[in-house]
Amino acid sequence: MSSNPNNSNNRPSKKMKSIAHRIMWQISRDKIGLYFKMDILIFVLLNVFWAYMKEIEVIGDFALKRHRDLVIGSGHIAGLAYQVKSMDGTVLMTVGFFDVVTRIAMLVVALYLLQLLGVMLSLPAISARAHRTLAPIREVAEKADELNRLAFSEDKYRLIEDALEHVEPDENPYVYLHDEELLGVEKSVNHLIERLKDSYRQQARFVNDASHELRTPIAVIQGYAQMLERWGSTDEKVLEESISAISHEVNHMNRLVEQLLFLARGDSGKTVLSKEPVSLGSLMQEIYEESFMIDETHPYRFRGSDEEITVDADRMLLKQAVRILVDNAAKYTNPGDEIILGVGRTEDARPYLMVQDMGIGMSEADVEHMFERFYRADKARTYDGTGLGLSIAKWIIDRHGGHFEILSRTELGTRIMIILP
Repeated sequence: MSSNPNNSNNRPSKKMKSIAHRIMWQISRDKIGLYFKMDILIFVLLNVFWAYMKEIEVIGDFALKRHRDLVIGSGHIAGLAYQVKSMDGTVLMTVGFFDVVTRIAMLVVALYLLQLLGVMLSLPAISARAHRTLAPIREVAEKADELNRLAFSEDKYRLIEDALEHVEPDENPYVYLHDEELLGVEKSVNHLIERLKDSYRQQARFVNDASHELRTPIAVIQGYAQMLERWGSTDEKVLEESISAISHEVNHMNRLVEQLLFLARGDSGKTVLSKEPVSLGSLMQEIYEESFMIDETHPYRFRGSDEEITVDADRMLLKQAVRILVDNAAKYTNPGDEIILGVGRTEDARPYLMVQDMGIGMSEADVEHMFERFYRADKARTYDGTGLGLSIAKWIIDRHGGHFEILSRTELGTRIMIILP
């Protein structure tokens, strides 16, 4: 017994129509309920306004310190009256209230009926808007249903298997199935292969750069070790110079290895953020005081915020990212030139941390590559460094959902802002 393909094809559309109708009636019910509450409020306010105006008309003024009651005369609702007494019990005003309440109620009921009519007339527009909103979902549902009904033959699976078996990594590592029905599979597999190639290229570049960076200090240490072996025992100047140089290179290698390990742990997902409420003002004030004590060659200035700005963050990692920016600012700024640390909010109210210097600055080309691992601008190569600090800072800020905004001009300085969510 075969099923009707048209019914199968229309199944997602029918479901979407049913959802659209439910949305339409839900919106209509919400509107009707909102109008009802508004009209009740209008009814109460109109009665209060009438009573207020009547007191001014009959008594001559309106005072809150009076007794007000609704009384029923002749034992019938038609004798309903609004009565006002002074604090000593003297009746100041008694006015019939039934006719007024009835007229106001009729007015509010008429308004509500008009609102109901407006809701009924707006049903087609609400339905059209619901259908437009659901259109992308309907398309996805239809595609999913089509894929669900699509059954590949054994030949199709064998074709895919053969194509994958004949992929040559060293040549052109892409899959070509030459079948229109398998075009989506072909694109997906080739996209996955492209991502694997990019990942491999990045890893290979990282290993090569790390090897290059480690090769230099090793060569220096080896050279001075040979000098010590030849003349260290007899020449005190060679001994001191060699020990100093070896110590410096060992410290450089130690810092480089620690940064490499940090990035490796981060890339492998082993670094877990311990988030807690962090006061950005307190954090930046702490970094400012530490910089002021550690670096005696630059004057530091702190720009705080009038409000207390708190974000959920890993305090130690966030401080490490800012510390990297401050160390770079001190490294590339001439002694005596000012470095500014700041905290505040952007125009769209997002919190930020800022480090601004008057150093050598960067060109636009250098700014585009400044967060790449081991990248160092030509001017920066004369300064001591590993080329990994900014990569670590970017990794930290990326994991916090933030980003950097950089403004830099050569020979004028650099301002880096960490924008947090």
